[in-house]
Amino acid sequence: MNAKWFKNLLNLMMGSTLLATSLMASAFTEGTDYMVLEKPIPNAEKTLIKVFSYDCPFCYKYDKSVTGPVVEKVKGIVTFEPYHLETKGKYGKLASELFAILILKDQAAGVPLIDEKSLFKKAKFAYYNAYHDKKERWDGGADDFLKTGLDAVGMTKAQFDEAVKDPKVQAIYEQWKASYDVAKIQGVPAYVVNGKYLIYTKNIKSIDSLADLVKELAGK
Repeated sequence: MNAKWFKNLLNLMMGSTLLATSLMASAFTEGTDYMVLEKPIPNAEKTLIKVFSYDCPFCYKYDKSVTGPVVEKVKGIVTFEPYHLETKGKYGKLASELFAILILKDQAAGVPLIDEKSLFKKAKFAYYNAYHDKKERWDGGADDFLKTGLDAVGMTKAQFDEAVKDPKVQAIYEQWKASYDVAKIQGVPAYVVNGKYLIYTKNIKSIDSLADLVKELAGK
């Protein structure tokens, strides 16, 4: 057997193996599983953003069974960042302000936003439960709505009024406005990786496949 011929054959085999491995590694396709946003969300590298609204039934369903497990599977690869949509729901702006306050409190305490101890999670599910399960519409107005979230985390109205003035709270609130254009594409919930890859939720087949897609997009 000619040594040169054998070397060429070996190189060919290695090239074919690498090609096959590459094809197997990318099980997802642009246009089917995700799209590239024309207007990316700024300052969002290595993040998994979930755009949601307290009055969205699908957001509630995904938060009950999908978001937490996926975030667990991709931690260390991306940082989970919830973006509440101000423009959906009668009290969207008020909810966004409270959620921003509670996220900062969780971060200061080192509590993950998917943890049962998370103040953000407690308030979020208090609103989900009240709106979707109990059909609460807060006929008493904004103060009545706010009380639902405050009671869930043991915060007073006076404490809220003081905390909402924090520039860091307002910075989060302003940052979330970048999600409005994303929500217009396919509604909410909307999952975005690295601020530029919008996942098509209708094509999500399982928690594992969604986690794998997030990992792949995070590496792009």
